[in-house]
Amino acid sequence: MDLHLKCLLGRFQEQFGSGPGLGPGSGACLMKVDGISPTFTRSLFRAAAALYRTEPWKRIRPGHLFGIRVGKDSDWSGKKQPFPCVQFIGGDGGDLGLHLFRSESDAKKMTGPRETLHIPNVDVLRVTYETESLMFPSNRRMIKSLGLEASGTDRFPVIDVARFGPSGGLRFRTPTIEELRYVYAFMRAISLIHPLLQSEDSVGPKWSRLVCFEPFIETVDVQWPPEMAKGGHDFVAVTISHPPSQAYEEKSGSTASSTPTKYSDPPKEEFFDLRVVSTSAFRQCANCEKEVLGEQLISCDRCWAVIYCNQTCQKQHWKEAHKGVCGLHKAMMEREEELAMKIFLFPCGADLPCKWLESMGLHQKGMWRRKCSCYSHCPFGLLPSKGGLRDSWGGLDDEEYPRDSSLYNHRNGYSSPVLLSGWSEYYNLRSLQLSSPVADILSHPLTAYYMLTTLSMSSKNLLLKGKEVILHYLGPEGELDWMPAFAEIGHLLNGVGNIQIVMVGLDVPTNLSGTTSGISSRVRVNLVRGIYQEEATYLPSPHVVMALNCGLHRYPSWGGALDLIKSTGVPAFFTDISELSCSYSKQVLRSAGLHITHPITPNPFRSPVRTHGPSDNLPSYSNGFLLGVNT
Repeated sequence: MDLHLKCLLGRFQEQFGSGPGLGPGSGACLMKVDGISPTFTRSLFRAAAALYRTEPWKRIRPGHLFGIRVGKDSDWSGKKQPFPCVQFIGGDGGDLGLHLFRSESDAKKMTGPRETLHIPNVDVLRVTYETESLMFPSNRRMIKSLGLEASGTDRFPVIDVARFGPSGGLRFRTPTIEELRYVYAFMRAISLIHPLLQSEDSVGPKWSRLVCFEPFIETVDVQWPPEMAKGGHDFVAVTISHPPSQAYEEKSGSTASSTPTKYSDPPKEEFFDLRVVSTSAFRQCANCEKEVLGEQLISCDRCWAVIYCNQTCQKQHWKEAHKGVCGLHKAMMEREEELAMKIFLFPCGADLPCKWLESMGLHQKGMWRRKCSCYSHCPFGLLPSKGGLRDSWGGLDDEEYPRDSSLYNHRNGYSSPVLLSGWSEYYNLRSLQLSSPVADILSHPLTAYYMLTTLSMSSKNLLLKGKEVILHYLGPEGELDWMPAFAEIGHLLNGVGNIQIVMVGLDVPTNLSGTTSGISSRVRVNLVRGIYQEEATYLPSPHVVMALNCGLHRYPSWGGALDLIKSTGVPAFFTDISELSCSYSKQVLRSAGLHITHPITPNPFRSPVRTHGPSDNLPSYSNGFLLGVNT
């Protein structure tokens, strides 16, 4: 009898504790959902467990409502988001879970001070974390037969849709497969986003137990489980806001997985307080592009990523452009310290490239002529050259540039391609002084080498077997004058394998198109002038395709190239100068139906020379961030 009472009282406390809830479980079981597969059920339970481990109930209460948007309205039946408002329940006791409502109005109607109110004809999609001992037999059998992941020690999610009838009776139904896809995307996204909520201590009565959070809106990409991906779209953009009344506006012609355009509330007046930055570096006003040089620059008070010449420009730029990307800029600036390269002893800022090159004694010398605009009148690939390798490197000392020598003796007689993880390893291998700036030019060939030997397993295996790898290198510019630097790839192969690089782009001079250069015994470069999708038929089939500093979102001509890459299924890699640019490029790749296999990640062989963009003033690095598709 004691054990019976213990179980009975335990169940009563679980279902009718002090926190809001809708009472006993419904008996709904995912095994009864039409169209669901065991693999997706496992994915749902993994997502629920991942959310449970972040413990949102420590801070979030039912009064904290969240807006949710998964993809576009057209992705869902009725062209409408099914449950765009969410609350967490159980933080004050009782059931732990979350409720999804069809509107913010429904959520407010049902949220009482200590319990969930019984409002007729309101649907609630709920995810309740129940202990296994209190679950219905059908759910326990499903968990055991599929080996589903537990949330915590012995809790598992129960998902159902509840509705109060006109007479007050509570009815339940099993969720649809569409509703499960929706809640899966939310659980995956909110587990990443809710830790970013910032408390707003100055708002609300001091005696209140409800912590107030600053207004918040953020978008993350969620990967669908393979069995749920539709139309080749493996990722979906999930936007979560607090409070849920933040406005959205869809761009016409956007794809099913495209990120919604985000608008935050108009800035408070104090947002335009003059915040100054002490710097002597050359910068440009983000609004009018006026040169700003001096000790005091007006900076955005939230992200610190953009500067202005006066307060008028700041207000105008906020309304016209900046408010939609301020959050992204802030996230980038928070990673500035992480991305900084502190191993080098040479100056790493190059907002004025001519002055930087002069300080290094390299201005208008050798390959460095392509690092500023002084030789912009000369077509790419046609810089006049004279002298040997040392002259190509601008007359650097012997300890400051890689020599034309094999690495065989450095490997104790063992022939194998050298696998590199970053600049420190390379500089040590080549016995270069850290004061040498050669990394700024070597960023391009070593990024290509890193893709072939580390990111692409197929090309790495071919090289290890001593075979040839064909690389299609799209959109070359300065690289056409940096062939001595690309010869370093041959030395890193260390006597194994060969690489044929086919450089294709409109900047290849007509008189060089069709030529082949053997820049080392194991690397040769073919130059082809033209648009890739038009020339690809006449080129040897590639093992890998790559484009550095591609700017996919800036050039419409990329569309045909991406369609071709998708149709061939060849592994492809792209870099861009900043995380923000790479985010935009990622949207273009997803719009083209390409499967993104590598998240945005810093490139270990990005250029250590940091610049600021002409309009956004964000710190950027050549080949700064990596994306991969089809790998």
